[in-house]
Amino acid sequence: MRLRPAVVATIALLALAPGAAGAEVRIESFRLPAGAHPHDVAPAPDGGVWYTAQHQGALGRLDPATGEVRQIPLGEGSAPHGVIVGPDGAPWITDGGLNAIVRVDPRSLAVTRYPLPKDTGYANLNTAAFDRAGRLWFTGQGGYYGRLDPASGEVRVFKAPRGRGPYGIAATPEGEVYYASLAGSHIARIDLETGGASVIEPPTPGQGARRVWADSKGRVWVSEWNSGQVSVFEPGSGAWRSWKLPGERPRAYAVYVDETDTVWLSDFAANAILRFDPESGRFEVFPSPRPGAGVRQILGRAGEVWAPESGTDHLVVYRTK
Repeated sequence: MRLRPAVVATIALLALAPGAAGAEVRIESFRLPAGAHPHDVAPAPDGGVWYTAQHQGALGRLDPATGEVRQIPLGEGSAPHGVIVGPDGAPWITDGGLNAIVRVDPRSLAVTRYPLPKDTGYANLNTAAFDRAGRLWFTGQGGYYGRLDPASGEVRVFKAPRGRGPYGIAATPEGEVYYASLAGSHIARIDLETGGASVIEPPTPGQGARRVWADSKGRVWVSEWNSGQVSVFEPGSGAWRSWKLPGERPRAYAVYVDETDTVWLSDFAANAILRFDPESGRFEVFPSPRPGAGVRQILGRAGEVWAPESGTDHLVVYRTK
């Protein structure tokens, strides 16, 4: 399916306060097909942007230069959650409806599915990350995490040490892989050879760790849904630091660290994207002009931070150059 919806013009040009990560941020929004419910987004090497159209069982591709959108059906029963671009330049999808990892060839658009082992049951697949060996690690909120070796096609699934909850997952520059457990309120480090996972307890009980991302120093940033905090874990020392998001009863959903080590978050309570400077402890708030934006994930490339508004069927880019 190929569509060319209207491109919503740049919303705002904001001059930022001294000490912020950049001089200005330009915000541009792109309208997607109605009912797509974009859950995750992944900028592509060729300048395009992939997204999961969760409610339409498809992978979408936006051309930001023209506003053109194309959606590729992933199969009957599909309900894609996460998407990332792999070392091969292709989008890789965690599809909860298919209970499978899915790859789409970026040129031919051919769809390849890697089902979870039949004895796994329903994993409620969430997100994925590649390690340095080119293996894809993934999470399932049903109490699982797993590994796909693209070279052999082998899929292995492991039971999470504390059951339900594995959600966000990320790799560090050193090659370590960590996941966040929303229901379990912890993060965990995966042993890439044995597949075992070691639980790491954040200092705030019941915080609801939802997503994780690593900065250039290998520190692991955590968005905490229940506590409304952003926290950072130092693997070398085991130390933690935490900051409360501004406003009343914040709900920190997504976290992403850009190439300048600036931290970006989504706050459901504020209906906004936040930019956080770890050096000053300062938050900047960029509210969506559309009610109920529901940004569930953030990803970017140099000079661009992309956010899918699942509640409004828009993709939004925050340009920092």
